[in-house]
Amino acid sequence: MMREVVLHVYDVTNSGSEKTNNTILQINRIFKDRIGLGGIFHSAIQVYGDEEWSFGFCENGPGVFNCPSGKNPMYTYRERIVLGETNCSLLKVKQILRELSREWPGDSYDLLSRNCNHFCDVFCERLDVPKLPAWVNRFANAGDTAMIVAGNTAFQLRKAKEEIVTASKVAYRFLASKASISQASPDPPSDSNREGTNPKLQGSWLKNLAIFGAKPSGSSSDVSETSDETHPFESRLSSERFQQ
Repeated sequence: MMREVVLHVYDVTNSGSEKTNNTILQINRIFKDRIGLGGIFHSAIQVYGDEEWSFGFCENGPGVFNCPSGKNPMYTYRERIVLGETNCSLLKVKQILRELSREWPGDSYDLLSRNCNHFCDVFCERLDVPKLPAWVNRFANAGDTAMIVAGNTAFQLRKAKEEIVTASKVAYRFLASKASISQASPDPPSDSNREGTNPKLQGSWLKNLAIFGAKPSGSSSDVSETSDETHPFESRLSSERFQQ
């Protein structure tokens, strides 16, 4: 039986700065909505059930994570795109996700060469459906040239990179501390250990996400060279909640 594969696209608005977020939204409106070039987007794939799967930075463990489709609270939802249908079974999809979790550790995230959009492309390839539309990841593919094209927004984009990484690390520390208290398992997705994800931990973390994710501590100068599109959901929150 064929199963629909859906791409969910978000505007990246998790910098913790309203000014920076507005700058990103403006860039996306100009470069994507007006001239069709592209923008700064987060993407995720939905197949089987109501969860979407993506990839992002975390300090330890797999960067593959899931959340309710279209509901990632760290970003501004933009649109859903049906990419096609896969003939992969539910068991096959679970196997693919376990393999991807091993192959995509969170600390391997790179803005230009290994971001959430690259992950979704690989996921789609294994599901045997078309890859993402070119505009979703065009800025990353264009590299620093995209920054030059952005003109006077280049500095603001670099600032956004720093602030987004800061927000991610603050949220990661919060999630890690909660996981330590509840003795939640940090293992990658699998049939056995993902079923045991502590619902209290998830609920508590989600409830406080806006506070810890939107108010990064420290200055941007303290941020290490990592990514610009990171988010606390990308800290091994995955739990296999597929539905037939």
